[in-house]
Amino acid sequence: MTRRDGNQGRAPLVLVLPALVGLAFLVLPLVGLLARAPWATLGPRLAEPQVREALRLSLVTATLATALCVLFGVPLAWLLARVPFPGVRLARALVTVPLVLPPVVGGVALLLVLGRRGLVGRWLDEAFGVTLPFTTAGVVLAETFVAMPFLVISVEGALRAADRRYEEAAATLGAGRWTVFRRVTLPLVAPGIAAGAALCWARALGEFGATITFAGNFPGRTQTMPLAVYLALENDPQAAIVLSLVLLAVSVAVLAALRRRWVSAP
Repeated sequence: MTRRDGNQGRAPLVLVLPALVGLAFLVLPLVGLLARAPWATLGPRLAEPQVREALRLSLVTATLATALCVLFGVPLAWLLARVPFPGVRLARALVTVPLVLPPVVGGVALLLVLGRRGLVGRWLDEAFGVTLPFTTAGVVLAETFVAMPFLVISVEGALRAADRRYEEAAATLGAGRWTVFRRVTLPLVAPGIAAGAALCWARALGEFGATITFAGNFPGRTQTMPLAVYLALENDPQAAIVLSLVLLAVSVAVLAALRRRWVSAP
């Protein structure tokens, strides 16, 4: 091996040191969480009524929010990827706004639209007697608002990467647009939908700001795991650590499930 090859294979110290500092900054808080976890009493604490109720509500609302994201997000992704309508770039930008919008601001926006005096909420209240803020349905809507962009981006990317020749071949054989979408397009982008749904579910499970602003923090009705963690930090720090461990385990599981798709490890 030549001297030049040896220099190319050696990582420069000016890059290695900041990289190690960044890695430590990301990993050490997780290590601290694991080190302070009450492992001896983990089982009984998970069985406590308030913990179980927060877990149940979080799982139910995150699953319902993911279902709504798939129901509305897949057609939206198809529209953005396959229909060149005027303003498609603006629409794509608006879809991604919840990714960068502070969740609390998202909760305020939902209140202004779906609150009892909101643009749509007033009509829902007067016409049907439906009130969404500070209800379990409000939790689902808040989670859907912050999570749907993950699914739309994932599915739109899968649609753009899919080979359109299969769809064109099905169309030439007489299949209608709905049949092509159902029998050809959906199977082609199914991995993208699954990945987006997993990201949606994990994001919905960890939502805090929009939920507490739009739905409040009522045990058994709107208090999800992140809200329970926030409340437990003041009264029972050990319970907060237990709930944080559950959220950490979910995050690791989602990343492990999506590793092959999102991480190209050597």
